[in-house]
Amino acid sequence: MESEEREIGVVVVGDHVQALGIIRSLGMRNIPVYLLNDRNLCIGRFSRYTKKFIKTPDMGNEIEFVDFIVKLAGRKQINGWILMPTNDVAVYTLSKHKETLEEYYKVPTPCWDVTRLAYNKKLTYQIAENNNIPIPKTIYPESMDELYEILSDLDFPVIIKPAIVDRFYKKTKTKVFKANNKDELIQAYIKASHVIDPSEIMVQEVIPGGPSLLYSFCSFFKNGKVKGMLIGRRSRQRPMDFGSASTFVESIYMPELAKLGTRLLKAINYYGLSEVEFKKDVRDGEFKLLEVNARTWLWHSLAMRCGVDFPYILYKDIIGDEITPITSFTENVKWMHTYTDIGVAVKEVLKGNMSIKDYVISLKGEKVFGVFSWEDPMPFIAESLMLPYLWATR
Repeated sequence: MESEEREIGVVVVGDHVQALGIIRSLGMRNIPVYLLNDRNLCIGRFSRYTKKFIKTPDMGNEIEFVDFIVKLAGRKQINGWILMPTNDVAVYTLSKHKETLEEYYKVPTPCWDVTRLAYNKKLTYQIAENNNIPIPKTIYPESMDELYEILSDLDFPVIIKPAIVDRFYKKTKTKVFKANNKDELIQAYIKASHVIDPSEIMVQEVIPGGPSLLYSFCSFFKNGKVKGMLIGRRSRQRPMDFGSASTFVESIYMPELAKLGTRLLKAINYYGLSEVEFKKDVRDGEFKLLEVNARTWLWHSLAMRCGVDFPYILYKDIIGDEITPITSFTENVKWMHTYTDIGVAVKEVLKGNMSIKDYVISLKGEKVFGVFSWEDPMPFIAESLMLPYLWATR
């Protein structure tokens, strides 16, 4: 009994599919997992592997949220447990308050001096350019005057993109504003400047091609080296043009991405799990850096099926167990978020961009589902019942 009480558990901060992946990874190994989320309706709480669900204050209110989880450590006797974030708001809060939280928990999220280099895309792009990592052509006008100065140098279409995505997305429900000409860009800039500070606005070229040109280098990174890795290629996302969520991903090995991703993470002295996103530019054949997620990503459970269990690797490292580097993985395994992928496919078929036959063919082969599981069916049942709510809030 005493050894069970001393066992180090995990507190998953946030929800949705990525949280469920962490819960299942660790829960299947009998590691106790608590789920914290600021909404009662979340699929992760219904997993058989969730030992306890606890509703928190709004994660956006960082002082109140930190005070809550500090007190929670003593109240639930979970001092020394590991905090694992699943969204950018949680990453920001855990990183900014890492010193305080480490008095009560183990916090693998890097300190803010490191995390901000991934959190703020302007800083990420600066690091990339200094380390010969290609990025899309990007300009940073901090006023309307500066925007007018660069208008004649732009090739349309372009996108208005925030340096810090979570604040922008929370208010607009989109990751970018697209502009097909100068007038649309001016209007988009004005609109964006009412949502975020102009210093966070970026004007970026649109790399041609659909989501099939989007790739991610995913890893557990420590001391300048890759200790576990997976590379994925998207086939579909929601929405298809500038997606906020992947719906269908396939594992694939691309050595160039491993080199670029490693170079970037080494440059910022990163530790932990991350997804580094690229898009292949067919005009010059280069992979252009888009962003870095300093946490687990939506489809990280694909890696488990491919032989790389990222949450468990991180867990073992944090508790001091020796980990064996895993730099190979099973290719051609597919990950699917069932409901959203079907929704995307229906739209693509109606637009004439995809045939039903092509969609069915894409589903063939080894697959893992984001939510559905015979061993843990309740999250999928809950998601099915919650669909109207989920579609309205995401």
